Amino acid sequence: MIALDTNVLVRLVTRDDEAQAQRAKAVFDTHAAENGGLFVADIVLVELCWTLARSYELSRADIARTVHALLGNASIALESPAAVKNALVHFETGSADFPDCLIVAKAGQVGCSHTLSFDKRMGPLPGVRLI
Repeated sequence: MIALDTNVLVRLVTRDDEAQAQRAKAVFDTHAAENGGLFVADIVLVELCWTLARSYELSRADIARTVHALLGNASIALESPAAVKNALVHFETGSADFPDCLIVAKAGQVGCSHTLSFDKRMGPLPGVRLI
C-alpha cells in the first residue's frame, strides 16, 4: 500500500500543472488493479476538500463528486470510509463544510455523545451543540 499526499490528488483533480497531473495519473494507472493499494488518510481528504473550496473555488457539487469518485475507486483505501460516506450525505444536504461534516461523523463513530462548536453552519448536523 502507498499513501498519497494531498498535492497528488489536487494535481489529479485540478490539472493545474499538467506534468504533475500526468505523473499522478500514472500512479493511479499503475495501481489500478490493486484493490486498496493507494491509501488516503482523513487529513488528506480534509486538506483536499478545503483546498478545492478555498484555493480553486470549486462548488460544493464538484467537491462532492470528487469525494464520491474517491469512494468509488477500488484502488483507493480511505482511512475512514464509513465516516466519509456519512459526512458526504450531510455535506450534500447541508451548509457545513466537508471537514466539519467529517469531524462530526468521526466523533459519532467513536461514541461521542455530541460535538461542541461555535460554527453556526454546523448546528444542523446531528450531534452538534453550539456553545
